[in-house]
Parts: sequence; C-alpha cells; structure tokens
Amino acid sequence: MKIALLILAIGLGLLTLLEVSLRLLFGFGQPLIYIPDERIGYLLAPNQRTRRFGNRIEINQYSMRSAPVSPTRPASTLRVLLLGDSVANGGWWTDREETISAMIARELEGGEGAVEVLNASANSWGPRNELAYLQRFGTFDAQAVVLLINTDDLFATAPTSLPVGQDRNYPSRQPPLALVEVLSRYVLPSPPVSPELQAVQAETGDRAGRNLEAIQQVKEIVNKNKGQFLLAMTPLLREIGQPGSLDYEKKARLRLTDFTQNEQVTYIDFLPIFNAAPQPETLYRDHIHLSPTGNQKVSELISKELSRLLQQKQLEAQD
Repeated sequence: MKIALLILAIGLGLLTLLEVSLRLLFGFGQPLIYIPDERIGYLLAPNQRTRRFGNRIEINQYSMRSAPVSPTRPASTLRVLLLGDSVANGGWWTDREETISAMIARELEGGEGAVEVLNASANSWGPRNELAYLQRFGTFDAQAVVLLINTDDLFATAPTSLPVGQDRNYPSRQPPLALVEVLSRYVLPSPPVSPELQAVQAETGDRAGRNLEAIQQVKEIVNKNKGQFLLAMTPLLREIGQPGSLDYEKKARLRLTDFTQNEQVTYIDFLPIFNAAPQPETLYRDHIHLSPTGNQKVSELISKELSRLLQQKQLEAQD
C-alpha cells in the first residue's frame, strides 16, 4: 500500500513538473483565443497577452497585434495601419519586436513626433477578411494603410467563422492543462473538416476576381479617409527561382499588376526582389512565412515607399 502511494505521489509530482515546465518554458496552456465574427469571419480575441516559445505576443482591444491604441490618431503622431494575414501577424513564432509592423515603426522613427504602426491581422485572412475588418473598425485615422498579402491570398475563400472552436489552430477557449494542448496539437489526430467548411474551401468561380474587388474597396475606404494606400505582396518560397510561379498564379499576378496600373495603386511585388537576393531561402522560415531576415527586408522597402508617399502628400498639401 505504501509503495503504491509512493508511486502515485512520484507520478503526480512528475506530471506537475511537466505541466509547469510546459507552461513556463514553452507557453503551452495559454494559446491565443479566437472569436467568430459574422462578416470578418474570425478575430483574435481582444485584450490578450501570452508568451510562446519565448516570443511575446500582445493583442489589443481592437484584436490587433499591437499595444492598446486610441481610435483616433494623437496629435503629432505618424500612424500607419498594416492589414494582413499570418505573414503580417508573425504568429507564435515571432516576438513582438520582430514583427513587420514593429520593424516598420523603427524604420520610420527619427522625424518629429511619435510613430505608431497598427497591426490588424490574423492567420489565413484574405483580402475579403481585411476589407470586412476595415469596414467594421475604420482606418483609425491613419495617414497610410498598408495591405500586405501573399500569392495564396489572391485565391483566398470567403470569410467564415467555421474554424473557430473546430480547428485546433483556432481555439475558442483555453485548454484545462498545458498537457492537454500538447496532446491535442501534436499527438492526437486532427479532427475531420466539417462538410460546411469543406464547402467554403471549395468555393467556385473567380476567386481572384473577388479578392481584387476587395482590394479595390480597401483602396476606396482609404482614399475616402484621405490616407495613402500601399499594396505589397510576398511570394511563396517555391516561386523563387525556376520554374517560378505556377501558370494559374502567373495569370493572377498579371491581373493584379494590371489592376494596380489601371487604378494607380502603389504596389510592391517582392517576387523579383526576393529573386535578386543572394540567398533567398534565408528570407523564409517555411514555405510561406518569413524569417526575421525576411521581415526586415519587407519592412525596409515598405518603410521607404511609405516615406516617399507621405512626403509626396505633404508637398501636394503645400501647393
């Protein structure tokens, strides 16, 4: 009896040690929580703070990966709104100081007044999600709005809240234990995709055209609020080098280029820029997401173009 109790006590002690270690060392047990939204699809739940694998993550009251902000821009402040998906957001693998938004803010510092780069983004958002966010919350009085997409976003499906609480990457509540999260995320098989979500993912028709229309509407909202609009697109790693983008991607890219020229949209295509890099693979952490080096490259070029646009606007206002 005593031996059994001793074994039980040792087992409980080891489980407790493992639980505490998973929480303190890796941040398991406190994943970012998502909430459904009828039009946007889903949002990161507001007012969250966590740390994953040592990376600090803060979600403000407007579901941005940013510090708390006022709805209107403070006087003498340069404010930029960054819209995007997981590339802009940075995910759990990126510390708050290494996100694209934080890097842009540092690049733009040095002038008069403070600089704020607001990061409104979430994993797997596409242009239609980003448009819906902008329609809900507005531009926050930003002088410039940057829409950062990747090639896959040209084919993004319509916003849906179905993944929230069903897909383990979009939890709707905290797990009871860090051990439970590790088991569900890395050991147990993924739950089957519901027929309803399969139907959304199989959206037919001209997806690229619908997403281009969403980008057009984003531009109109920014212009209506007297801001500068900048569109930027990062490529997938497999698009780098030869044979390059797939045929359907080339066609969609050409449509996007034609759209930006016809609508006079300032556009940065990072495909030729990444292709010209000495070691383009170092710009990525996987097939789509960027490394800190990639984030820095994107931030530098976006910041340079933002400075040009804002200076041009200032000169026009003086005429």
